[in-house]
Amino acid sequence: MKYYSIGEFAKQMGKTPQTLRNWDKSNILKPSHLTKGGTRYYSQEQLHHFLGLKTVTTKSKKIIGYCRVSSPKQKGDLKRQIHNVSSYMIAKGYQYEIIQDVGSGTNYNNKGLNQLVDLITNSEVEKVVILYKDRLVLFGFEWIENLCNKFGTVIKVIDNTERTEEQELVEDFIQIVTVFSCRLQGKRAHKAKKMMKELVEDDTSEKS
Repeated sequence: MKYYSIGEFAKQMGKTPQTLRNWDKSNILKPSHLTKGGTRYYSQEQLHHFLGLKTVTTKSKKIIGYCRVSSPKQKGDLKRQIHNVSSYMIAKGYQYEIIQDVGSGTNYNNKGLNQLVDLITNSEVEKVVILYKDRLVLFGFEWIENLCNKFGTVIKVIDNTERTEEQELVEDFIQIVTVFSCRLQGKRAHKAKKMMKELVEDDTSEKS
């Protein structure tokens, strides 16, 4: 379903944004949803209703469980994550689908994440359920949350406990250093690669 900002909706209605704000306060017409920052969004269904148009039949939205680990070595962790997310949604009585990824939390081109974003921007997702906040992305969670708000999708984090997965953080950091070192030249590139090598060696020695 398409959603409109207050300015866009006012234009479609032939009204002013202030009129819509007054209607909101007077309970004449409430927004379809509000962002955490208080931004109003109105649905296409509301527009059709007030313009006297026949409502377009839309597909029921999906509830998606998204699970991710950083590397194939963590397949066991991925299975446990899927089990926990599925158990939560079964307990809630949800009909759901699971999308899974094996890839770094710093990679915004993971196949599953792209699939999820496509579904969200097609207004096909009611709720995204994740076990931990960093399972979605390591950085930029608020950006994706804001995107979800614009398309009427809610993100549910089951466990908000702060976690420290040292091995996974090391792997993600190595990927970041690798990307940036590839863009450097000369001594700076050598220094970055040396730092990455030392980091890997330190991590390996701690496990032995």
